[in-house]
Amino acid sequence: MEINLKKYIAAIGICFMALGAACIMKKDPEEVGEELPELIIGSDNYEPYNYLDDDGKPVGIDVELAEAVCEQLGYTPVFQYIVWDKKDEYLDNGKVDCLWGSFTMNGREDEYQWAGPYLYSRQVIAVRTDSKIRNISDLAGKRVAVQATTKPEEVLLERSDPRVPEVDMVYSLSGMDEIYASLRKGYVDAITGHESALERFVGNAPDMYAILDESLYISELGVAFKNDTHQDLAKKMTQILKEMQDDGTLRDMVEKYGLDAEKALGVTNAE
Repeated sequence: MEINLKKYIAAIGICFMALGAACIMKKDPEEVGEELPELIIGSDNYEPYNYLDDDGKPVGIDVELAEAVCEQLGYTPVFQYIVWDKKDEYLDNGKVDCLWGSFTMNGREDEYQWAGPYLYSRQVIAVRTDSKIRNISDLAGKRVAVQATTKPEEVLLERSDPRVPEVDMVYSLSGMDEIYASLRKGYVDAITGHESALERFVGNAPDMYAILDESLYISELGVAFKNDTHQDLAKKMTQILKEMQDDGTLRDMVEKYGLDAEKALGVTNAE
């Protein structure tokens, strides 16, 4: 059989051109998408900052904020729920890249590589409405439940604040559900936590519980990386968070979840 060599070579050339075009199209991210690097974010269940909705999907202020920041940075956020008092272990062994869950950075500046602060939060005290506790000094000799390894635990145990008296017992519990239950069942006289979280607890039974006017601590919230790592990422993240504060994005987020934006943005936190 006689083969037309010119036509054969031309046909091969067309095939290679088609393959080349296919390869180029395959690399186009707009056509097929490209996987972004993941940022593993560690947090516990702490409404309204980070919690699961009825469908088991992570939601909350910190979740929406992390998604928006990661989009600008070119990362895919992956939310890993952790036991909060083991957060440093998760960070040290690389199971999470950062801690992003209403985490107080003031007083811990040298312990982590920080991005922020991005929000402010009053740490407050909740009691039963029939309690005689009206201010911080009334905690003397009382039993108080706190979340383990949090700023309220530190404030009550170290008593570096002259307003804080010696309490009878500090119960350091793993999560907020346990803390709420301890007050509900009468195991403790008072509980502490972020104002936004305790407001939701009290709001479900305002005739039974109340929040003291006097705050225990004012927290500056930040994103924590392992110390001396991710310096560039933390710097870029801080800049994006600042821009979101300035353009009103952050205000819209906190108001969506029922927070007082003036307090959350640090405008009216002073006592």
